[in-house]
Amino acid sequence: MWQRYVAIGDSTTEGLDDPDGAGGYRGWADRFALAVARAQGGLEYANLAIRGRTTALIRAEQLQPALDLAPDLATVVAGMNDVLRPSFDADQVAGDVAAMQQALVGQGATVLTFTMPDPAPVMPLARPLRGRMLALNEALRAATARTGATLLDLGAHPVSSDPRLWSDDRLHANSAGHERIAAALAYTAGLPGFDDSWTRPLPPAPRRRRGEVFGAELAWTRRHLLPWIARHLRGRSSGDDRVAKRPVPLPVPLD
Repeated sequence: MWQRYVAIGDSTTEGLDDPDGAGGYRGWADRFALAVARAQGGLEYANLAIRGRTTALIRAEQLQPALDLAPDLATVVAGMNDVLRPSFDADQVAGDVAAMQQALVGQGATVLTFTMPDPAPVMPLARPLRGRMLALNEALRAATARTGATLLDLGAHPVSSDPRLWSDDRLHANSAGHERIAAALAYTAGLPGFDDSWTRPLPPAPRRRRGEVFGAELAWTRRHLLPWIARHLRGRSSGDDRVAKRPVPLPVPLD
């Protein structure tokens, strides 16, 4: 029975784009915390994740506060922001993830992490990044095998790259995607009532006309890609001046 769960990471752990109905975001970490709390009758939960953070920054800014909270359950998920940067180094990113895992495992926590989905089916313009993601996933698999953390190999399952599980920005899961990730983590953690149904594909999607596809790509480029490029050219991040949404462990409401 776990007493305290602490999640560290970037925007996916923070919960983008899974609205909570109150102006914030829920996300797979919140959903997983609720599943654990329901399974055992209670749980304290803190979420230190902040959007836009690279793996090195997560290690520098979030690891020690997480250790100070003395969790016996933790998730460490990072790497997507590194993949998007010119200086990407899969071994370095995996090394930072491994260091965080080792520190938390060494303190007695059960630590879970997961590999990243293939971005190409979700974001066709991201096909050049596919090799980076595959390299990162291999490095994460090797690192996790050494640290004693538990790996959810999300990237090995094609359904994780189904566009219908992703938000309009194509960088974050939508509510259905976050729900599926939480179910996958609950199954990996051995919670009762969860099985491998999260791996099953969605029903076949209707075929779209070429014009519809082109229009969607144009709209996404204008609405999401160009603003992202402009922000990074200015040296800005979506996480600038933001703080963790749940820095203090609080009991998870069971209703």
